[in-house]
Amino acid sequence: MPLLITALLALVTNTRAQSPAAPAADVTARAAAIVAALTAKDAASVEAQFDDKMKAALPPGRIAAMWEGLAAQAGVLRRCGVNVRVRAIADKRMVIQTCEFERATFDVQFAFDASNRLSGLAFRPLGYTPPPYADPHAFSERDVTVGAEGWPLPGTLTMPTGDGPFPAVVLVHGSGANDRDETVGPNKPFEDLALGLATRGVAVLRYDKRTKVFGERMRAAGSMTVKDETVDDAVAAAAFLRAQPRIDAARVFVLGHSLGGMLVPRIAASDRTLAGAIVMAGPARPVEQIIVEQARYLAALDGTVTAAEQQQIDDTARVAAQIGALTPGDAAAGTRLLNAPASYWLDLRGYDAPSAAKTLTLPLLILQGERDYQVTLEDFGRWKAALAGRANVTARSYAALNHEFMPGSGKSGPAEYEVASHVPPQVVDDIAGWIAR
Repeated sequence: MPLLITALLALVTNTRAQSPAAPAADVTARAAAIVAALTAKDAASVEAQFDDKMKAALPPGRIAAMWEGLAAQAGVLRRCGVNVRVRAIADKRMVIQTCEFERATFDVQFAFDASNRLSGLAFRPLGYTPPPYADPHAFSERDVTVGAEGWPLPGTLTMPTGDGPFPAVVLVHGSGANDRDETVGPNKPFEDLALGLATRGVAVLRYDKRTKVFGERMRAAGSMTVKDETVDDAVAAAAFLRAQPRIDAARVFVLGHSLGGMLVPRIAASDRTLAGAIVMAGPARPVEQIIVEQARYLAALDGTVTAAEQQQIDDTARVAAQIGALTPGDAAAGTRLLNAPASYWLDLRGYDAPSAAKTLTLPLLILQGERDYQVTLEDFGRWKAALAGRANVTARSYAALNHEFMPGSGKSGPAEYEVASHVPPQVVDDIAGWIAR
């Protein structure tokens, strides 16, 4: 999951009743008119209907930029108003209608307050379908339980059909409380990889992250490190694979995405029996530095940085500076920054992933999307520079791919994460081919 993901459109509510709600037919017609206005590039007429919270959340011009970003990724709007539902929630009237774009389908949700102002607008992508390169006859799946002792995590083992023994890969998530598929909107990049690699003869183990399964328990403990959050469970998952029938215990690999990619050297240092490791969009700089960079990028995405956006950038930079100034005393005091305890940030302090990778002797595959605004080509360049001259290191980038390794065009933004897509077959083929070699 990405280091920083913002919602496509804010769903903002105002619960103070002021006047009778509009009849269902009226709000349905207004919802249709709003879609028509956005399609006609008449965002001003939509903004004129905002309540105060929507005005604060989406300053002038923002909704137009978001709609254009959605259209760029999902394609032309073919029809809207399919399967319309109207619901009353407190003093709100909710209108939900299915809209079919060229490359994706969304439930568009409108909220109208008691004064009949637009108080919420959200796009919810529908469903996941397996990638076309996944052959259901080439593999089978079963539920498993993995994880370090005392932290049982539900997972899925995807096994190629046949006697084996097969090489196998553990998938390691990015930051956040990710599920086993690393779900983002309608997309499941880890499921794509699992089904695609198993079709090509590679077993894959994926599991729900510890912070997803035991989030409350971990918060209550008051301290956490990346070893607790990620490394220990990845090492346990690799050991689980080695014990499975039809898996070649000498050919177990680990694949880390985003923060998981950054931690690949630490995982490999903790498990010297790994056959190799794959880094997908792994940060090569301090996480807090990258978060500030992301905030600047997103604020400027529509060509204008508002005062509110600049304030958000400044606030993010201030927190990043606080992270850099943390001491062991802050960990003892239970200080938390960006929803993580001081112990977490102190564990990452001074960790340089490419430099750590230089101490490893196992084969490495470094992959990067060139349109990735979260972990950029600067990070990719640092991996390549640190590992230059190593015959068992392969580095590859993909011009059209974003942070989730899914295709798009133009400048990448959060909107495209809400468009149904798949990890391209080239990426799956590159990983499977590298493992085979």
